[in-house]
Amino acid sequence: MRLPDELDFATAAGLGCRFATAHRAVVGQGRVKEGEWVAVHGCGGVGLSAVMIALAAGANVVAIDVSERALAVAHELGAAATVTSSTVADVAARVVELTDGGAHLSIDALGSASIAVNSINGLRKRGRHVQVGLMVGTDAQTPVPMDRVIARELEILGSHGMAARDYGAMLADITSGRLSPARLVGRTITLDEAPAALMAMDGPQPVAGMTVILPAASQ
Repeated sequence: MRLPDELDFATAAGLGCRFATAHRAVVGQGRVKEGEWVAVHGCGGVGLSAVMIALAAGANVVAIDVSERALAVAHELGAAATVTSSTVADVAARVVELTDGGAHLSIDALGSASIAVNSINGLRKRGRHVQVGLMVGTDAQTPVPMDRVIARELEILGSHGMAARDYGAMLADITSGRLSPARLVGRTITLDEAPAALMAMDGPQPVAGMTVILPAASQ
């Protein structure tokens, strides 16, 4: 894909495995509509991208995460409500309360059994759950509350990346200013700093959003 002249390389680096993934999950698979409630579970690079994209589509967003720093960014982007999942006993019930009956679209942007179940349980009738976060290890065979899926006629959808042919509409929204992925670049680091940053990914992050590695000459 040819990058628009208005798009800097640091921002472009975050499109392939973060922003574009979220765009397809929210717009393509999730079929978001103006006025709908969207719950985003997990506000890392993909999750915050999903928040921004859903808001640009005219939806109302509830952001859920353990990190207050990440939730603060979601709030700055325009999320109507945030939920600190580590301090709430029943995340799904809280989402239902905040959305006056449940989300129309809910996204697991992290990938875990408990988050996927919370996402499904937080949907209203005929709601749509989109699984974006990869389910690996013991989470790969996650039990699904199928009784609720049947009774409420819910949809469970998977979403994995985005094909190059679909980039055009997303890039047009970026160049027009409707979407601003540059706001999601939390920091840039040098190649020498990359090993330490990669080793620290399992713990709390120093900034919310994406970390982009740049060659030293570009700093």
